[in-house]
Amino acid sequence: MTLTDERNAPEVREDPVVGVHATARITAADRGGVTTLPVLDGDGPFELRRLRARGTEARVCIIGAMSAPLGGDRLRIEATAQQGTALHLTSAAATLALRGATSAPATYDVHLTVADRAELRWLPKPLICAAGSNLRQSWTVDLAATARLVLREEQILGRTGEPSGHVATRLTVRRAGRTLLAQEAEYGPGAPGWDGPAVLAGHRATGQLLVVDPAFENAPPPVQLFGDAPGDCHAVLTPLAGPAVLATAVAPDGLRLRRLLDTVRAAVPRSVPAGRQ
Repeated sequence: MTLTDERNAPEVREDPVVGVHATARITAADRGGVTTLPVLDGDGPFELRRLRARGTEARVCIIGAMSAPLGGDRLRIEATAQQGTALHLTSAAATLALRGATSAPATYDVHLTVADRAELRWLPKPLICAAGSNLRQSWTVDLAATARLVLREEQILGRTGEPSGHVATRLTVRRAGRTLLAQEAEYGPGAPGWDGPAVLAGHRATGQLLVVDPAFENAPPPVQLFGDAPGDCHAVLTPLAGPAVLATAVAPDGLRLRRLLDTVRAAVPRSVPAGRQ
């Protein structure tokens, strides 16, 4: 038997809890044909503001109340569009991911639920991944069979004159309980080949636009290419195996990326949900 002198044993210390843990919640409900917001609960860095409605659509702006996400932060937004509602979510400014007090990654999870005959538009400002940042971002979307969705996500890899931070993203979309889209991407230090010709090819801005619309069941938009001269902006719009289209774009900077995605969005047919003609 070997005896251990506890006085000489190495001290085991648990890492202190570092970072902000916060969840913001938004719920849109139908009240006589007008979308209302019975739940608008900000938390941590998320301050939620009602914007002026547009027709029957409720609009919410997400305002950053503090610097976030930083290393170790655990951030989450939950938004639900109940049956027959229209909800538009945006942000007041770009989200800036920064190095934190710990090497642990920050997480930023977005969960969207859209019920029958409801429409949700997730159109925030871009994410900027500053040098030294480490972020894991995810979107999980659950759609009813007759739900509509417009989702835009943009990443700017590094501020002007600095290298990119690290960001890993995951997008999962389920429609009527079945997976419509599941994909992952990773950029920045430690991500194999992220800046090579098969991925970003030297570009520092990338983004996607996903449009889900039951009207695409019988008439999906065709494959389309968008872009300028070689080395500038490029995007491809492709139909998915379901009533949806996905555009993926790269550009030298965030301004040209947004313009390109706006051009793509204008090329996608829009349908009007029943009851909102």
